[in-house]
Amino acid sequence: MAIGAQNAFVLGQSLKREHHLSVALICMLCDAILITAGVFGLATLIEQHPLVMEIARWGGILFLLGYALLAIRRALGEQTLQSEAAVQPRRTRQAVILATLAITLLNPHVYLDTVILIGSVGAQQSWPIWFAAGAASASMLWFFSLAIGGARLAPLLSRPVTWRVIDLLVAAMMLRVAWTLAAPVWS
Repeated sequence: MAIGAQNAFVLGQSLKREHHLSVALICMLCDAILITAGVFGLATLIEQHPLVMEIARWGGILFLLGYALLAIRRALGEQTLQSEAAVQPRRTRQAVILATLAITLLNPHVYLDTVILIGSVGAQQSWPIWFAAGAASASMLWFFSLAIGGARLAPLLSRPVTWRVIDLLVAAMMLRVAWTLAAPVWS
């Protein structure tokens, strides 16, 4: 698993201990739904419509570039995760849920991973239902591990220098994935 936009968001919520288990649950449920949809036909449908793939690809590139720029801005800024938590009031569960849904469902990379990649592989299995169940279980394990692990490691990971490094690594990964999505156009 790579730390993409969605995973970085879960980690950030975990470090702030701001409704992080709800965030993990929403991400897991969305993954399970998208994986199941991909395994049972949505991946094939999307692959048959090149315009949909192009829109998803360029939307993904723009989304990832924007997220990378935000991470770079945070890394180079004066505020740290701890000082943000001290200055900003804790967000409501509803605000966090809406942000989680946005970072999940508006992120084309999530669709590429769950619907297209996992869905295409799962559709070829002799027992696709078991493949979908296994992939959804792995997603559940990943998101809850990230949420609980992030919360437990918050004292270590919340140091300003550590979070700056994490933000720079997240930005580098987002830029790399955006480049990978754009590379076929420039080849």
